[in-house]
Amino acid sequence: MSKISTISRRVLLAGAAGILATGSLIAGSSSAFAETALERIKAQGYIRVGFANEAPYGFATPDGKLTGEAPEVAKAVLAKMGITQVDGVLTEFGSLIPGLKAGRFDIIAAGMFINPKRCAEINFSEPSYGIGQAMLVTKGNPKGIADYSSFASNKDLKLAVMAGAVEAGYAKESGVPDEQLVTLPDQSSLLAAVQSGRADGAALTALSIADMAAKGEGVESTKPFGEVAGKSVKGHGGFGFRKEDTDLYEAFQAELKTFIGSPEHIALVTPFGFGADYLPNKTMEQLCKGE
Repeated sequence: MSKISTISRRVLLAGAAGILATGSLIAGSSSAFAETALERIKAQGYIRVGFANEAPYGFATPDGKLTGEAPEVAKAVLAKMGITQVDGVLTEFGSLIPGLKAGRFDIIAAGMFINPKRCAEINFSEPSYGIGQAMLVTKGNPKGIADYSSFASNKDLKLAVMAGAVEAGYAKESGVPDEQLVTLPDQSSLLAAVQSGRADGAALTALSIADMAAKGEGVESTKPFGEVAGKSVKGHGGFGFRKEDTDLYEAFQAELKTFIGSPEHIALVTPFGFGADYLPNKTMEQLCKGE
């Protein structure tokens, strides 16, 4: 449905541009053909959001319900905007930004970390949380893994990371060479790699690792840490939007800013392991500047 709408809009706009070029259309009349993202979503009665099936940030339950910190916050904010039907589009993490830009969905709701490289491609909301890192290891942690430096100092160890996520960069900054990395598409693949011995550890945010340790057999989480190579790696996640969808972005931002930190927000995200201790302490602008 949304694809047909997008094609129709492009055809109309192209036609308007041609008429303007010949001088036969009065100034401003092309706006009658334009349909903004927010107008389209409200007219169709639903919105699509991209998620990567990474608990507790965004995932599908066995019965197909879209849930997790990011989808639940998105649903609450969108409801305040008058948008009550939210459809999830399951996407590999590394394909979320390309999928958004290609129009497969209108918002990324996956707890995606805000950083300068990503900010160059899409617009981010203010962050909805801030959190550090941890490692998933086999029960008892027989290799004595603590953080990325454990892999940098032992070339025999293999570290599993998720394609498109920040952990591969953290590993590189810590001196872990590419040949020690096992790059996999999703969270379940990371868990399986550690359980099978294909990898000695897997790196993700502390909450994801805690969730994997709770659900997986024979694995546990290391103690969370907030620094890599001497700098803070406390990640702040937000929601992604296409740069051209300014009305949708601004409306979402306005509601999100008053929602984050409210009693309603804390009660909503606490069941996923978030809460008052995981509120953001940086702004989107700071994060996009790399501060």
